[in-house]
Formats: sequence, structure tokens, C-alpha cells
Amino acid sequence: MNLANCPRCGKVFVMNFKGICANCSKDIENEYEACVKYLRDNKGASMQELSEATEVSVRQITTFIREGRISTDSAPNLSYACEVCGTFIHEGNMCDSCRSKLAGDLRQAAKETPQAQQKNSGGAYKTVDRLRND
Repeated sequence: MNLANCPRCGKVFVMNFKGICANCSKDIENEYEACVKYLRDNKGASMQELSEATEVSVRQITTFIREGRISTDSAPNLSYACEVCGTFIHEGNMCDSCRSKLAGDLRQAAKETPQAQQKNSGGAYKTVDRLRND
């Protein structure tokens, strides 16, 4: 039996797949229900309005959106910051421009890797060679 401290309230609990205690899990579900109920009546609510009306933190509302529990299709004014540049987005962790920059950087790194391996292959001692010689 694995015991852990709940990261939300600090109480000791039996570890589960959610990673939080049962009381905090119920609290999160109640917060979710409050958000959904408010959004049904106020589809044009912004993130700040929703947070103030339901007393649910912006961080928790953002988590609900990222988990897909709250859809920004039905609430178009709900947006949160890109984790890289801070631009407001409606889904995912990064905006389109940061995503394309990351993809370009990865393509560039993939092109450079074979060249670096060729330069090091002359005198470099590789683990695979060591295992073959034993």
C-alpha cells in the first residue's frame, strides 16, 4: 500500500491514479460542475468572469480546458496563455507560431545530427563497438 501526501491539501492518502486524495477529487468535481453550470447560462463569459463567479482558480479552469472537460467551442471567450510566449489560445499548450518554430527547430536539429555523427565517427569509441569486441 503506497501512501503519499496530497499535493493539494497536504493530507496523507492511499496513492491512486489521480494523485490526489478523495476529498480534493470531490472538490475538483464540484468546481467543474460549478463552471459548467455557469457556462450554460453565460456562454460569453471570459476566463476572469468565470473564475470570479464560481470561485474556481483560473489555473483549475485552464486544466479543465486542457483535459477537454470544458470546450472552448461553446464558450469562445475562454482563452489562456501559451506556455511559451503568453499569447492567448483556446486549445493545446502552444500557439501556432510557437508550434511551427519548434517544428522547424526539430527539423534543423535532425539535419545536423547525421553530420555530427560523421565527424565523431573517425576516432570516437562507441559503446556498440565495445560490446562487439568482447
